[in-house]
Amino acid sequence: MVKIRKQEALDYHSEGKPGKIEVIPSKPYNSQRDLSLAYSPGVAEPCKEIHKDPETVFKYTAKANLVAVISNGTAVLGLGDIGPEASKPVMEGKGLLFKIFSDIDVFDIEVDTKNVDEFVKTVKNIAPTFGGINLEDIKAPEAFDIEQKLKEELDIPVMHDDQHGTAIISGAALLNALELAEKKIDEVKIVVNGAGASAISCAKLYQSMGAKPENILMLDSKGVIRSDRDDLSSHKRQFARDTKLETLEDAMKGADVFLGLSTGNIVSQAMVKSMADNPVVFALANPEPEIPYNKAMAARKDIIMATGRSDNPNQVNNVLGFPFIFRGALDVRAKAINEEMKLAAVHALAELAKETVPDEVNEAYNMRGLSFGRDYIIPKPLDFRLITSVAPAVAEAAIKSGVARTKIKDWEKYREDLRRRLGLDNKLVSSIVQRAKSDPQRVVFAEADHYKILKAAQIISDEGIAEPILLGKKEKIESMAEEFAIEISDLEIIDPRENDMQEKREEFADIYYEKRKRKGVTLYESQKLMRERNYFAAAMVETGNADAAISGLTRNYPQTIRPALQMLGRAPGVSKIAGMFILITKRGPLFLADTTVNYNPTARELADIVVMVHHAVKRLRVQPNIAMLSYSNFGSSKSPEAVKVAEAVEILHDEHPEILVDGEIQANFALDNELSKEIFPFSQLKDKKVNTLIFPTLSAGNIAYKLIQDMAASDSIGPILLGLKKPFHVLQMGSSVREIVNMVTIAAAEAQTRKM
Repeated sequence: MVKIRKQEALDYHSEGKPGKIEVIPSKPYNSQRDLSLAYSPGVAEPCKEIHKDPETVFKYTAKANLVAVISNGTAVLGLGDIGPEASKPVMEGKGLLFKIFSDIDVFDIEVDTKNVDEFVKTVKNIAPTFGGINLEDIKAPEAFDIEQKLKEELDIPVMHDDQHGTAIISGAALLNALELAEKKIDEVKIVVNGAGASAISCAKLYQSMGAKPENILMLDSKGVIRSDRDDLSSHKRQFARDTKLETLEDAMKGADVFLGLSTGNIVSQAMVKSMADNPVVFALANPEPEIPYNKAMAARKDIIMATGRSDNPNQVNNVLGFPFIFRGALDVRAKAINEEMKLAAVHALAELAKETVPDEVNEAYNMRGLSFGRDYIIPKPLDFRLITSVAPAVAEAAIKSGVARTKIKDWEKYREDLRRRLGLDNKLVSSIVQRAKSDPQRVVFAEADHYKILKAAQIISDEGIAEPILLGKKEKIESMAEEFAIEISDLEIIDPRENDMQEKREEFADIYYEKRKRKGVTLYESQKLMRERNYFAAAMVETGNADAAISGLTRNYPQTIRPALQMLGRAPGVSKIAGMFILITKRGPLFLADTTVNYNPTARELADIVVMVHHAVKRLRVQPNIAMLSYSNFGSSKSPEAVKVAEAVEILHDEHPEILVDGEIQANFALDNELSKEIFPFSQLKDKKVNTLIFPTLSAGNIAYKLIQDMAASDSIGPILLGLKKPFHVLQMGSSVREIVNMVTIAAAEAQTRKM
């Protein structure tokens, strides 16, 4: 599990603009005419249309894509009843997940009442604003009553995700687990430990899937829910059974399925051993499961196990469900989320896990041959197919069950529209992080006596992205860490100038001398240079003492890159190194090169840069569609610069037909697919979404990426050095902690790739 420190979490939510979400206009607003259309007098026209036909509210307003995430803060995560204000960060976070996974807009609303009727009245009164209602973190039994009353009184989808999200995801996992165990759902004995909103919803959904009520045994904090107990709520009483069993240990004997939605470490290995053959164990308590994954797996070899944790196989994660369920419901303007829609989501998730896993998903988790089996019974959260599998299934169920206001006639077009929405959600960084964490590499930080570097190193270590090695004076580093409350006690610190490093310095100096002795470098000079941290860091990477290096935060680019070039050298077949920047934008990642190294490359050098960039982007599991930029389009200018770009394109078309590249072309045509297709229908890029831009000169590339980065407020990674034999990356002076972490993540993933 990711290690999060208190101050880091507080900084994340408070720095810059407080909170995690904002409202952004979706229409032009720069001129007086725009404002007159947006508000008075133009706004009157859609108002009148909606007054005549209320259904047109979906056409003229944001309602069709707007969900309310509503809570009273009575059951927040593992924090309990902390009140509406304290629940707001969670609700904003839920809104963020809606947006990045399914492009659904959210207003979070915190209601200050614990009274069921008051809560229902409040939500009912504001419901006309929204296309759907996501109830969140409301304690049982009130949650049941609130959801039921709202479903009866509103004509938009209402779902309490804490109840139904876990039910749907675990239901899909259960179907597949039972298939692998060769058991039928209507025959298995199911033990449910926990009797809150989620547990009760799971048990109800399992019954809808075919489980027999008499085969489900539920336990609360007092033990088995039996018919002879007089302390049961109406919601628990429906699961009361005529039995003499009292404890969890009693209940698990001979059970086929265990579902835990309770507290950690309450199930023993002996209990697991007492279950039937091929037992299914879903220990979903967080952060500690009812039984740790390793202990359960060690208890017996035939177990099929799932938890709520990302560091174990088969994570039951609600993000697999709610974004896509609401997406499908909104897209047909459903009046409700009914049982048929929930079951459709269950079966869609179960079937997706059986399909061939795309390389992109395997690579995102640094796995090979991920396929349906005991360690893969539900899809991974970063599987890009979720939106095109679950949302259409839910939409179709809504249509068939009669709760849809509109129908989808062209399902393939609908799926294509959903795929297009993914362009708004950039998963590149997430997939690289997952890959880096799967096999952490050793990354040496040459400037460890800087606050930002230490903070980034702490984050990298906490998240398991890489194993940081800090270069610098130990006393200074430790003092700075103490001053800023940065935990680095587990990190290795090396001072290249210390006496205990003399033998290592001499070893590195000998290697450097052999490389540079015919370039005017003496052995004495080599030994002196190894006291410099950039040279020492490069030598560590060259000799395998580290897998990658990061520097440049406090020094200029040429000064930082020189040691890497001299010690590591270029990769085989590379004539020129280059710098590539990645900008994370709403249209997806943009790869820009050369932005840092070559002042005025020739046509041949431009072609070589394209080949390097093509390979680098492919290594990041993205298909590069490359535009070679100029101020002219396909021969419209005969200036030396434009001709140079055109010649580079000719070289590439002749020597590398496998690379999708064209130009010379202006940036606006390159990035506007429709405009390019209209004006230049002969271009190889006419039907492609360009994601890689090659600049004719260093000044053009450097100016462009800095303008885009600043004006678009995009996240950035880079500059990434291309063409070196081993990973050594140079930060921009003044990089933020986030940018440093992103760069280290890239370096670690690259180091992994080079070892394959």
